[in-house]
Amino acid sequence: MDRSRTEPVRLAVSLAAQTLTLLRGADVVKTYAVSTSKHGAGEVAGSFKTPRGRHIIRAKIGAGAPLNAVFRGRRPTGEIYSAELAQEQPDRDWILTRILWLSGTEIGKNRLGKVDTMRRYIYIHGAPDTEPLGSPSSIGCIRMANCDVVELFDSVEAGTIVDIA
Repeated sequence: MDRSRTEPVRLAVSLAAQTLTLLRGADVVKTYAVSTSKHGAGEVAGSFKTPRGRHIIRAKIGAGAPLNAVFRGRRPTGEIYSAELAQEQPDRDWILTRILWLSGTEIGKNRLGKVDTMRRYIYIHGAPDTEPLGSPSSIGCIRMANCDVVELFDSVEAGTIVDIA
């Protein structure tokens, strides 16, 4: 039996390289360009920073939604992102296509109290094509290209480990 096909996948997010790597065992399956927080790394609620440490995917939201579907409060709004919609709402933080909601696993570091990743609503999610990837520009979440987040969404399950370093 080929163990590489039966080993669970995990994700590794590099804040320095602005990448998300899908791994199966020690093997790299794919590496994606991402954008993490423009405010840097940090775990405290209200900091708008990307939390570090071990996380899991707590929930997968948006299965079957079209590319550029807009989400607010983890619910589809019925809108499809467009340049016109962006012009109408220039300050909106666009959460598009799919959401992988993260939950910290390290009590006192990224879970519970003022450092709870899940209560901070930290996601891996799609972003407008106009948003830069490969450099920090989000307000805490991990942004991906819409086609990439669909591919990733279909490759992981709730409970998948996500290490952010």
